[in-house]
Amino acid sequence: MKSGIHPQYREVCFLDLSTGSQILISSTAQTRETIKLDDGREVPLYKVETSAESHPFYTGQQKSIDTLGGRVEKFRQKFAKAAGKA
Repeated sequence: MKSGIHPQYREVCFLDLSTGSQILISSTAQTRETIKLDDGREVPLYKVETSAESHPFYTGQQKSIDTLGGRVEKFRQKFAKAAGKA
C-alpha cells in the first residue's frame, strides 16, 4: 500500500446517545473526541443517535403505522375506488 493516502484504521468507541451503550470496534471513522475506557485505554469516540441497542427493529418495540391517524385506511379507501373504476 502507498503510505499517506489511506485513512487510519484503529479501535473506535461508538456511543449510543439514546441508551448510553458503548461498542468498541475497529473503524476509519474520523472523530474529534476521545473517551477513557474502564481498562485505562483512551480511544476515539464517535457518537450515534441510534444503534442496534436502541433501534425499534432490533428491540421489538415497533410502532404500528395504523396508529398515525388512520393513514393506511385512507390510502386503501382512496385506491380501492381507483381499482374499481378499471
